[in-house]
Amino acid sequence: MNNTILIVDDEEDLLDLLEHHLSKEGYECICCLDTVHVEHMLDEESIDLVIMDRNLPSGEGSLFVKSMRAKGHNMPVIYLSAKDNPQNILEGFDRGGDDYITKPFSMDELKARVKALIKRAKKNSDIIKHRDITYHSKNKSFYISDKEIALTSLEKKLFLEFIKNTDILLTRDMLLQNVWGNDFEKQTKTVNVAMKRLKEKIDPTGEKNYFKTIRGEGYMLC
Repeated sequence: MNNTILIVDDEEDLLDLLEHHLSKEGYECICCLDTVHVEHMLDEESIDLVIMDRNLPSGEGSLFVKSMRAKGHNMPVIYLSAKDNPQNILEGFDRGGDDYITKPFSMDELKARVKALIKRAKKNSDIIKHRDITYHSKNKSFYISDKEIALTSLEKKLFLEFIKNTDILLTRDMLLQNVWGNDFEKQTKTVNVAMKRLKEKIDPTGEKNYFKTIRGEGYMLC
């Protein structure tokens, strides 16, 4: 599946130019003249990278990026802007940008930076970190302080459910549904036993307190 790039700029000619060149590189492009509908697109579409102008009729582009980050959207962002003094550039990075290209610009340089950022983001998505826990999706392995933890397939699936939902209460019913599935006889004691074994393996001394038990409801990785 091709990577999708969202381009936001109020110059139609520039949008057409960017779409032409990036499409030739194999990217799917979604073009917007302002940020009015961008938030909806971020929720509805699978966006791999955003190219964002800063001088937009709907508001300052970097402020939109800042609000986007606050809502949990973490795809890489490249600013493509005429705001070119050092303070402007630092401001853009401070508000959540990953790269900054000033206008006028080299199309070859833009394409190279797009490729590098998407590659880096894909590599990072293969690794999930929480505190001193690291999960590598390529070999489906968990590490604590860089030491691999021996877990069964079920324990890995259970642990991954928490790693993907840190600081969120997962009820026993949710865990039965997402980890064991519909074919398993749903008993809450099944979850309790599995959680006890998982905690003993990842924190045998009980010093790290990875999990918080919510009485009568479920568990939270914190």
